[in-house]
Amino acid sequence: MPAENGKNNFWRWPEGIFINTNIGWEKGKIITAGVDVGSVSSQAVILVDGELYAFANTRTGSDSPDSARKAMGMALEKTDMKVENIDYCIGTGYGRINVPMAQQTITEIACHARGASYMYGPAVRTVMDIGGQDCKVISVDESGKVLNFMMNDKCAAGTGRGMEVFADLIGVPVWEIGPRSFRIEREPPIINSTCVVFAKSEVVGLLEQGMPENDIMAAYCSAMAHRIIELLNRLAVQEKFVITGGIAKNVGVVKRLEKELGIKTMEKVWQKKEMRDKVPFDTQLAGAIGAAMFGFSMIELGKVMSARNA
Repeated sequence: MPAENGKNNFWRWPEGIFINTNIGWEKGKIITAGVDVGSVSSQAVILVDGELYAFANTRTGSDSPDSARKAMGMALEKTDMKVENIDYCIGTGYGRINVPMAQQTITEIACHARGASYMYGPAVRTVMDIGGQDCKVISVDESGKVLNFMMNDKCAAGTGRGMEVFADLIGVPVWEIGPRSFRIEREPPIINSTCVVFAKSEVVGLLEQGMPENDIMAAYCSAMAHRIIELLNRLAVQEKFVITGGIAKNVGVVKRLEKELGIKTMEKVWQKKEMRDKVPFDTQLAGAIGAAMFGFSMIELGKVMSARNA
């Protein structure tokens, strides 16, 4: 269990890095990067000729530029590539205007749409991004272009940050909540409160009443799924539906959302078969992948100049 100053931090999720040793970046013609600085997590992705070479997924700190530097540093840490070797970098996410190594910024809506298409394939038609502080549902075409989108008008109760607050309150690691929410005899009533502050009070009350922890987890996961569906229903959801962001890793929310919606999300595997056994699949990478793909396309089409050749 990660801890700071001797205190368990149940909200902390595992950070990660990956290097694709099958790619020799020195031979790459176009090297692009995407850095997604979100309100809760930050990701850096590096593509070599459009192929995934390296990525890092870490916690966003109090300073957006430092969070961007940390993510990029982690992605490059076990390679001999330097930031100067990258042709073009695009920043996205909550802190996109504060990505020091970026030549351009693009909204997270466009980047998640493009990234989801890269990850899951051109069949994707609806992308649900559940971030740290908000939720976005995006309609896309076969190229990952945004056709329409809606954002939530609720507070953090239906987001990743809300789940982190809940994990700390109940004293259970955030990655254990989804699986444990199914270790119940029957589905309990959902948490009623839509505000994190009131939801905390409701959870405390249930604990004091002696309600089993797993039942409380099920009630909270059901409440999150229900709030997400309220947003999805505002924009007609088409099949070939995917979820990006950290909450996509919470099986307790995802399976209940699928049941209430009546639509299965697409399987969490790379569209390219050659990547499936070699590259970890992480739903939090969509925004950074989309940003890096935008950079690759721009250079390939001659719309921007490589930073190495500037």
